[in-house]
Parts: sequence; structure tokens; C-alpha cells
Amino acid sequence: MVNQLKSLLEILIVSTKLGLTSFGGPIAHLGYFHNEYIRKRKWLDEKSYADLVALCQFLPGPASSQVGIGIGVMRAGVLGGIVSFIGFTLPSVVALMVFALLLRGFEVGEAGWIHGLKIVAVTVVAHAILGMASNLTPDMKRKAIALFALIVTLLWQTAFTQVGVIVIAGILGFFLYRQQTDTHEQNMNFPISRRFGVISLLVFFSLLLLLPILREATSLHWVALFDSFYRSGSLVFGGGHVVLPLLEREFVPTGMLTEEAFLAGYGATQAVPGPLFTFAAYLGTVISGWQGGLLATVAIFLPAFLLVLGALPFWDTIRRNPKIKGALMGVNAAVVGILISAFYQPIWTSSILAPIDFAFAAILFSMLVYWKLPPWIIVLTGVIGGALMTLI
Repeated sequence: MVNQLKSLLEILIVSTKLGLTSFGGPIAHLGYFHNEYIRKRKWLDEKSYADLVALCQFLPGPASSQVGIGIGVMRAGVLGGIVSFIGFTLPSVVALMVFALLLRGFEVGEAGWIHGLKIVAVTVVAHAILGMASNLTPDMKRKAIALFALIVTLLWQTAFTQVGVIVIAGILGFFLYRQQTDTHEQNMNFPISRRFGVISLLVFFSLLLLLPILREATSLHWVALFDSFYRSGSLVFGGGHVVLPLLEREFVPTGMLTEEAFLAGYGATQAVPGPLFTFAAYLGTVISGWQGGLLATVAIFLPAFLLVLGALPFWDTIRRNPKIKGALMGVNAAVVGILISAFYQPIWTSSILAPIDFAFAAILFSMLVYWKLPPWIIVLTGVIGGALMTLI
């Protein structure tokens, strides 16, 4: 018992440190994790860490958060995963909820600094597109899948369209890349039984199916809010940036919040460390106060928890199947197309309104990509620049 508490406290301290300092998005987070958990503390060996990252890339949801949960689970069981998640996520959740509460009392549509944050969002997503396209669409087949996903999601903008595109891309990948071989030989051991994994997966799918029915049957605001965030967290392949169009189409067209407030929060999310999915805390707070922020945070991360706990006991078998790897390659290519679609609408069309906006976006992009400046400097520059542009 004492050793368990000691392990949990250690996980909380280390993960909170990462939650306060891990700027730069999911790929950067994996680098921070590797340095802290693997290189410094040797909680896992290199091979086990690589396999855990592969599993979390395979699953929908926030990959870096799922890796953190997985490390916590492998270190101290399910409680270790929960503590690891809290430490890594809580700092940015608190910061974004405070920002949302401050913002609720102001008319944000005309504020120059808000426009600057929207241009920051253009820069960050453009950078993400370049990195993901390079890694996930290296050949013509996957480029064609990405183009298909881009065209379909751009012309038919519904949440169901994105799910359909991901399914079709998975089928295409299954047939096009089913001969992929897996060179991994080492077995992995997880402190979770297969029975527990099955129960976690059953809860995941049950909530996914039952929440929309309960939403229609009750018409309760809190059920609708939980369903929207849970569904968004369940259907996102490719990390935090891809959740943007799902959340935008859940809340902006329905009038639950304005597009200006939505993009202001997205820009602010770039200024805080930790996972991009904490954007949900901001949205929930703008819509329904701090209670809504907490509910949204739980709802959007719950699928990630259930999927990691459900998949860990089976991953050693799954990762060796070349057909499943092929399907995943197709899905990842489609993610690139979906991200480009989201980049154009709503990010570009609502942010780049004049030549000066494009010029400022080019400056911010150069600062981020070529000069390698920290994201918080990009966000601060965006806020100041946006305010100054109103004076020109």
C-alpha cells in the first residue's frame, strides 16, 4: 500500500511537471515524455515506449494523452493512469477555464487581439499539416486518399461525412497495404486483464450508441453537451488539430457559441502547455460556466481512457496483423485531407481577410517553423500584432 501511494505520488509530480512545461503539440509531447519517462527515469525501455506510441497512434483520440495514460497504467495500474492524466491535463484545463470565464463578459467579435489569435490558429494548423503530410502521405496512393478526404469533407460538411471518409479510407488502406510486414518481435506485458479490457471497450461502445438516444429522449442540456464532446473525442483520428472541425460543427452552427469565440479559444489553447483536447474545457465553460468546462473535459477524454484500457491487453496481437496496419495507413492519410479541409473552412476563411492578415500569418509561420521559437512567443506576438493592426 505504501509503495503504491509512493508510486502514485511520483507519477503525479512528474506528470504535473510535464503538464506545466510541455508546449508544442502532440509530437513535441512525445519527445518530452521520452526524455522524462524513458531517458531520465527508465520507467519503460525504448522498445516498449515505441510500441505504446504505436498503439496510441492506432486509436482515435489524443495520442499524447493516451501515451501518458498508458505509461501511468504500466507503472501503477489503472490508478496510475488516472493520476498521470490529471497531472498532465489539469494545468491547461484550469488556465483555459479561467480564460473562458474572463471572456464571457466581453464582446469578442471586434477585438483586434482576438483576430490575432485567429491568425495564430492559421499558423499552427498550417505547420501541423506540413508535418503530418510528410509523415502520413509519402506515396501516391496515400496522397490520393488524402485528396479524396479533402474534397469530400470540404463539399459535404457534416460530422457523418468525416466518419464515412475514415471508414472508406480504412477499407482502401486494408486492400492497398495489406502486405505490410511487422518487424516487431518482442512481447509486451500490461498489468490489465483481457476481461477488464473487454469491459472497457463495451462501456466505450455502449456510451457511443446510447448517448445520442438519451439526448433525443430527454432533451436535457447537460446530456446534449456530454454527448457532443464524448462523440468528438471518440471519432478523432490524428490528434488535437483534427478535433477542431468536429467541435466547430457541433457548436457554432447551433448557435451555442460564436465562431469568433470558438477561434479565440483555439488560439488561446496554443498558448498553454498540455494536450490540445483541453480546448473542450474552454468551450464547455463558455457555453455553461465552470460546470460545463469540467463536464466537457471529462466527456472528451473519457473515450481515450476507455480505449487505452481496452486495447492494451490485446495490442501485442493486433500490432502484428499486416492487414490492420494497412487499414491504419489509409486512415492516417485521410486525416491529412480532413485537416486541410478544416484549414480552409473555418480557419482560413474567417481569419485571412486582407493582405495584411496574410503578411502577418507569414511572419508568425516563419517564427514558428524556421526560427523555431516557442509556441507561447508566437501566441503573444499574435495577440500584440492583432491589437496593433486595428490601429493601422
